[in-house]
Amino acid sequence: MKENIFEILKNLNFTEYEAKAYLTLLEESPLTGYAVAKHSGVPRSRIYEVLDSLAIRGDILVSPGNTPQYTPVPAKELIKSRRLKAEENFELAEKSLEEFERSTNDRENIWNITGHNEILEKIKVCIESAKKRILLEVWTEEFLELESELRQAAKRGVNVTIIAYGEITADFANVYLHYMGHEITEEYGGRWIVISGDGSEVVAGIVSLGKDSRAAWTMHVGLVMPITEFMIHDLYLMEILEKHKELLEESFGKNLIHLRRKFSIHPDFKKHYMK
Repeated sequence: MKENIFEILKNLNFTEYEAKAYLTLLEESPLTGYAVAKHSGVPRSRIYEVLDSLAIRGDILVSPGNTPQYTPVPAKELIKSRRLKAEENFELAEKSLEEFERSTNDRENIWNITGHNEILEKIKVCIESAKKRILLEVWTEEFLELESELRQAAKRGVNVTIIAYGEITADFANVYLHYMGHEITEEYGGRWIVISGDGSEVVAGIVSLGKDSRAAWTMHVGLVMPITEFMIHDLYLMEILEKHKELLEESFGKNLIHLRRKFSIHPDFKKHYMK
């Protein structure tokens, strides 16, 4: 009978000596360390190491004093504790492995998102998962829907930088007012949104078409890197314009209109992405 219980306890992560000490205390307690060694067969040179291990794990209790005495946690309580711990470990393992598997798969895929509200919900998830930096290109309308999540991210210590199309005020973020927001809206015929979270994932798309709005979400480095760097170069340009706007407009026209027209392929100089 006892040999079977030894094997069962080993399956509960008891060592042989721990199992012998625990069973001895179940039979009779409280006992001193000397008495546990005497009745269990655990060497006296190891008994206090074994009892300390059991106490740290919560399998036995120790009474203070010059000569500590030991008593076991009741068997039913021990099993309940082990069961709860096992369930926690299984839940953690399941969640961690699913996240790892999903992350591995996501890094090779590009996912389509349809609908204005659906796009913003995915962007909120991206904001909530960011740990270091958020880069966001956004119009006023969408900013107002994301402001709460962005503020919470800033409170967590995330650096939030916004390229704003329209009037946006955010005391928690670095806000760069785009120098030609109105012109871009007219040229493109709509509003887009782009977010880069920690330089590891991006969401980018058109958000002004209601249920027909379209966006893509990806962790694929082949898209995350160039989109993130595009946003950073947009910030470079706004910093340069802030300091040298008159000189640049003298060369390229107001709001750099000559450059925009130079690289347009349409006679009306508008962007015909949305047809």
